[in-house]
Amino acid sequence: MNQLQLFLPCAAGVESYLADEVHAITGLTGQDLLTGRGGVLLRASWRDALLLNLHSRLAQRVLVQLAHRPYRSENDLYAAASDVAWEIWFTTRQTFKVEVTAQHSPLQSLNFAGLKVKDAVADRFRAKTGVRPDVNTQWPDVRIHLHLTTEEATIYIDTSGEPLFKRGWREDKGDAPLKETLAAAMIAASGWDPLGDNPVPLYDPCCGSGTIAIEAAQIACRIPAGMLRRFAFEKLLPFQSHVWSAIKNEAEGAIQESAVPIFGSDVAHRMVDFAQRNAERAGVADAVQLRGGDALQRMPPCEQPGVMLLNPPYGERIAAAGTAGQNANERAAQRAQGDAVGREAAHTDDGGEFFSQLAAHWKKNYAGWQAWMLTPDLKLPGKMRLKESRRVPMWNGPIECRLFRFDMVKGSVRAPRGDGSAPSAPAPKAHGG
Repeated sequence: MNQLQLFLPCAAGVESYLADEVHAITGLTGQDLLTGRGGVLLRASWRDALLLNLHSRLAQRVLVQLAHRPYRSENDLYAAASDVAWEIWFTTRQTFKVEVTAQHSPLQSLNFAGLKVKDAVADRFRAKTGVRPDVNTQWPDVRIHLHLTTEEATIYIDTSGEPLFKRGWREDKGDAPLKETLAAAMIAASGWDPLGDNPVPLYDPCCGSGTIAIEAAQIACRIPAGMLRRFAFEKLLPFQSHVWSAIKNEAEGAIQESAVPIFGSDVAHRMVDFAQRNAERAGVADAVQLRGGDALQRMPPCEQPGVMLLNPPYGERIAAAGTAGQNANERAAQRAQGDAVGREAAHTDDGGEFFSQLAAHWKKNYAGWQAWMLTPDLKLPGKMRLKESRRVPMWNGPIECRLFRFDMVKGSVRAPRGDGSAPSAPAPKAHGG
């Protein structure tokens, strides 16, 4: 178990940040740590696999590669799976499941491909022990992953179980919560480092259920991403409870108080309550300051300029918006609905009015701050009438996005280029944090 081939899948665009994170966790470099498409490959020990599950904020899973070979038919997949020594990983008393992913596979049915691997696993156990393990597609003890390309098949055993973005603290959430792994990727791309020599404050003015602020606070407090959850490796045969206890005890001993202020706010007080409860479960209630407030009106939360990091409502999922500019009656009507609308109410179908007002507010009041915004709208800088200093490609699930960086300098926003027509009616409201 001292020389395993691991693959850590991640969202597209996050690979280089994940490689840096893996290096920081394990110390691996060179040919032992390679950045691939959609993830990172490494030669590492079983202990490294446990460390990565506990500490990685960017990986989706930690997979152990058990077979990799060319294939032309389902029979080749059966042969490949039959050659794996499954008996050193789990027993017939445990249930398993085979999951299949593919890129341009010539096979007619991925379900049938998975079935052949399942048969190979069961048949090997029956040949070795006279008993075959049961399949459980709902809550298996062991997850086996088959990945097919045009010509090659790779078989993995999953040491994570539930995807790693499930940290174990989220119970309260809005309609479209940001995945914790993507929030961590935004933080990594921004370069914000609460543990560096000159840390600066971090603020999410559209915090929703608090994902970005909570991830940031856990980083600042050195709280491992997986501290609150269980993992699939705990049911695998190589698992030794005393080794795992020592790893967790070491991690707990490194936890500290945050040395940098972290803030979050949302126009919906209901969402702020959600964020507060999530922060308490995540162990960072004292490290993050959460409050209600309209992003178009809230002043900087502290005197020192810092980093704003936000995933504003957008696109097909949710509509962007802002209540500044509405009259008092409109705002009172929204409050009378119990803040259920959340976030900010849109002025235009594409949120153009909201974003131009937000940029004006920032330029007037947030001089010296960096603002990083994740959006699928490539025209966002034009709507804000600001010039971005960086644009980082990222994917939010199936949605291609950009993380734009804007450097706030005091001054006027460029005049709009629009046709002067009146804004459209308010769009639906929802949440994205």
